[in-house]
Order: sequence, then structure tokens, then C-alpha cells
Amino acid sequence: MTERTTVVHDASEIVVGSGTDAPLETYEDAALAVVDGRVAAVGPTDELTDEYPPENATHAIDAGGRSVIPGFVDSHTHGLFAGDRSDEFAAKLGGENYQDILAEGGGILRTVRAVREASDEQLLSNLLTHLDTMLAHGTTTVEIKSGYGLDTETELRMLDVIQQADEQHPVDVVPTFMGAHAVPEDEDTDAYVDEVVDDQLPAVADQGIAEFCDVFCEEDVFSVAQSRRVLEAGMEYGLTPKVHAEEFVRLGGAQLAAEVDAASADHLLHANDDDRTALAEAGVTPVLLPGTAFSLGADYADARAFLDEGGSVAVATDFNPNCHSQSMGFAIALACVGMEMTPAEALVAGTHGGARALNRANEAGTLWEGMPADVAIVDAPSHIHVPYNFGVNTIETVLKDGEPVDGGQR
Repeated sequence: MTERTTVVHDASEIVVGSGTDAPLETYEDAALAVVDGRVAAVGPTDELTDEYPPENATHAIDAGGRSVIPGFVDSHTHGLFAGDRSDEFAAKLGGENYQDILAEGGGILRTVRAVREASDEQLLSNLLTHLDTMLAHGTTTVEIKSGYGLDTETELRMLDVIQQADEQHPVDVVPTFMGAHAVPEDEDTDAYVDEVVDDQLPAVADQGIAEFCDVFCEEDVFSVAQSRRVLEAGMEYGLTPKVHAEEFVRLGGAQLAAEVDAASADHLLHANDDDRTALAEAGVTPVLLPGTAFSLGADYADARAFLDEGGSVAVATDFNPNCHSQSMGFAIALACVGMEMTPAEALVAGTHGGARALNRANEAGTLWEGMPADVAIVDAPSHIHVPYNFGVNTIETVLKDGEPVDGGQR
């Protein structure tokens, strides 16, 4: 079989990943060679193109004057849903808060009703359309949660649709089971936890699609004890824990994430120093979601305090009907402006950090030799333009496993 090669040449810079002596390892006036979907070499254009002549490549891409970065890894989304909640955005601007809307039957519960009523075909169409947008904005790996079913049948349907999307779309889709996303209307919380543990989780395990088990550990949703029960049951079925933690109040979800060796603890707006230390010591990746704070008009998570702990930090979109942005570029811009991360720190958090939060540090998020060639070419000379030129899509070209792709290419 003839090997397939791609050569990206004459880039102003190639960002390989996080560096040992600097936030980013970069090459200037550089080229990147891909053989059979994986990075074969990165280096100065003159040297690399001698070994990998562009005229002999399956694909030759002139990146003259542009920055080449790893494809984004969006490690926290609720991207499979139905219905429209734009009116709730207006209601929040008028003074209603998230918890009030949820108590009135809106929020998650409103989306649950819409998802239950939607056909599998409609759900898949919705998700594929969102993935097109994500891909066009440079995302090459994304986590998608269930959690808008809140019953066994619909949760399984959601996971099946997520798997279908992964099979049909160039973006790698990582499936997470989140039956413990909210408590269904007119149900007792403890009784619903019983249902998640006794009915949903065994069925999810038999289905064999989900990789992670997430829970919304939050005041008036699931307590620490209830969340622990769900996560430990999920672990018995081979699902890696994730935790929505400390979003509206500090309840103890971050400490729980550390105790169960979760892959990530997410949101963390109200985490304190003890929480940050516990997560760092346990190797749990903090996933910070500045778009959520932006959409809620809330304070941002303290990214600097997490970075000072020395561990990896991820930035993700939290794309959902309440935080309606599929753009990792926008999330990275908010991370810089709202959380005072440097552009280099935010870029690492949206690539390598996201991969760590999904247990894929060896499969995504960097362009080191041997890694899958998931690449985004920025229509600007520096990666700094990703957050600097906010409000537009700065990504010109996307490669998935070294092949040029675009939204709508399925």
C-alpha cells in the first residue's frame, strides 16, 4: 500500500505543544510532515522539505505567513440536544438566575422534554451540524455527554446517537454518560439516584459505548454522598469518573473528584486552595469553562491559582443550550481576558490540557513526532491571534489525521 503524506510548509510558526523551559515549544519558518496520519517530522522548512518534498506529497499545503497549531480538544460539552432556549438567555439578562429557571421547569428539564420528543434522526442531524461548526473552528476531538434523557431509554438513545456521530464525522467524539445531570420532574432525588445506579448504569455498561461517568454535584441537585454513589457504581462498570464541581457553591465535588481519581473536575468557580491542592496531588485535571461564567454573568474560575499548583489545566466550551458557543477560540479568548491566562497558557489548556482531561494525552493535543496529525492552521502569523482576534473564526484550514477536512465533510 502506498503511504499517504502531507507536507505543511513555510509556516511562520508551528506550535508543537507545551515546552519544558517555556509555555510553548515552537518552530519558526517551519514545516510539518505527516506520513499515514501521524506526524513524521517538524523543523525548518528548508531542511524538512529536502527530506519530504512537497511536490511528492499526497497533500502539500503552503502555510506561508500562518501559524500552525494542534487541533483543539474540547473536553466538556453537552452538545447533543434538541429544542431552543434562547428566551432563557433574555430572561437571565432580565434578572432571573439559572436556579430560578430550573425550578420553574426550564433549563435542563426543558431540554430533557425536547430530547425525549425528538427522533434519533433529528438528534443525529443536530449533533452533526454542531460538529461541523466545531470542526470549522479547529476542534478535532470533542467530549459529548448524555444527560438530557434522565431515563434509561433516552440515555441509551443519546449514547447511541453520539456513537453514530463519531462514526460519521471527522471529529473524534468521546462519549460520557451523565444520567445524574438533574433530577426529573416530580421525582425524589434519592429514588432517582437508585434508578441511575440500579437501572441506567447496568444498561449503559451492556451497551458498551460510554467511556466516562459524570455527575452534577451541586446544591439542590446531587449531594456529595449521592454523587459518590453514582461515580463508584460507574467505576464498578468500568466508567472513569468526571465531576461537575463547585459551579454555584462550594459543596465538596472537587474533593470527591480527588478521592475517586476522576479524570477531571469541571467548572470550579468556587473551588478554594484546599480543593486545588487536592486535585493537583491526585492528578485530576481541572477543566475551566469561561464561556459558562460569561453566559451566566458570573465570576470566572481562578485559573492562576490552579496554574500555580503546577498541574495541567484544561479550557473547554461547555457548549450546551445554556452556553451556546461551539468555538474553542472564543473560550480561549475568555480564558485570557476573564481568567488572566496568557495566550500560550490558554492554547495549551485548549489542546494538551483537554487531551489530559479525556485521558488522551498520547493521542491528541500536541504535534510531537508520532502523534496523530490533528492540525489547525491559523489565518495569522501567530497563535496569539486566536484570542486576540476574538469574535471571528481565525482557523483557515483543519487537518484530521493529516487529511484536509472541513465542516460538512462526512
